[in-house]
Amino acid sequence: MRKLVYYVASTLDGFIAAPDGSYDFFPLEPDLAAHLTAEWPQTFPTFAHAQLGIDTPPAGRFDAVLMGRGSYEPGLKLGMPSPYAHLTQYVFSRSLAPADYPEVEIVAGDPVAFVRELKTRPGGDIWLCGGGQLAGQLLDEVDELVVKLNPVVAGSGIRLVARDFAAHRFTLADARPFDSGVVVLRYLRPAP
Repeated sequence: MRKLVYYVASTLDGFIAAPDGSYDFFPLEPDLAAHLTAEWPQTFPTFAHAQLGIDTPPAGRFDAVLMGRGSYEPGLKLGMPSPYAHLTQYVFSRSLAPADYPEVEIVAGDPVAFVRELKTRPGGDIWLCGGGQLAGQLLDEVDELVVKLNPVVAGSGIRLVARDFAAHRFTLADARPFDSGVVVLRYLRPAP
């Protein structure tokens, strides 16, 4: 069965973006960039592949990406209606009209039911790109959590997971520190 992987950058205090949705305070330092382009090339927007030396389409474990509306809109504002054209793109929104966004599949229904069904289809793993609201709704479905923990304290913004209190334990599978101060942490959901 396919796995849902929440792969995201975060501050030390658990924010994935500023209050306005921007995330330019997460610099892509050379040591981290080399690792991410080698290990996670599918998580870079399609337009950046050539400048980063990533083959298009990039090889990797994902064939689909899930985005909340807030994660989709920054690219849209820059004229990129299909930010991850190398993947099947699903955008969760109750207000975007599917006919206006033919490059992606707009999902207006229950994210949990959708992901449970998507996991049963043949294919590669599924990347949960963000944001915090969508991650909060899908936390029970996340099989793997990969956090690029940045040496930044933001104070406020969009949370890694936005939901009511309910402690979820994950098991550390890997921790890779970089000279830039970023630590890439990979956690797995414990077997039931």
